[in-house]
Amino acid sequence: MTDYDVLRVFSGPGGGYGNELGVVRDGSTVPERSDRQALAAKLGFSETVFVDDPERGVIDIYTPTLRLPFAGHPCVGTAWLLDVPEIVTPAGVVGARQDGEFSWIEALPEWAPPRTLRQYATAAEVDGLKVPPPGEWIYAWAWEDEAAGRIRARGFPGRDDGIDEDEATGAAALLLTARLGRALNITQGAGSQILTAPQPEGWVEIGGRVFLER
Repeated sequence: MTDYDVLRVFSGPGGGYGNELGVVRDGSTVPERSDRQALAAKLGFSETVFVDDPERGVIDIYTPTLRLPFAGHPCVGTAWLLDVPEIVTPAGVVGARQDGEFSWIEALPEWAPPRTLRQYATAAEVDGLKVPPPGEWIYAWAWEDEAAGRIRARGFPGRDDGIDEDEATGAAALLLTARLGRALNITQGAGSQILTAPQPEGWVEIGGRVFLER
């Protein structure tokens, strides 16, 4: 069996919740894309990362059904695990930094996969949503406290791969931050926390807590 680490990315303030991420530190053990896709499907995480160069931070990202050029929580988690100043993805070079309990990356919104950002009137409406049928990737959100930038969100991938709801979605938070043009404090899923902040020239920072699960 291929060795891999399991991280929890975007954990809540008490250290719970977060989105699990599989990381194969030695990507050379699974060199073929088809084998990587098969392993990602077998592991069943929302994303699995294969590290192709740990010193330069070169990674390859897969969901259970497809390869992604960029994704938020895999970049945040892998940057923390490798302790590197940048992550190199097919979409572009992602800046990375550590700041106390938070791991941060900096990326461009156009790197994110398409998401339907659907606003609701209240956080209670978001909490009450049922998983929609497969189709579009929906990021449901509502203001909890607009003045403070606090948002309640849930992510529904809309894929038939066993991932009905994404516990924490950095790419969707990136797109929402770019749309709203302000820093956000997002509570997603059962209790995950994502922080964001717009940067000059269209860049957006995304931050969260990362823990090594096993």
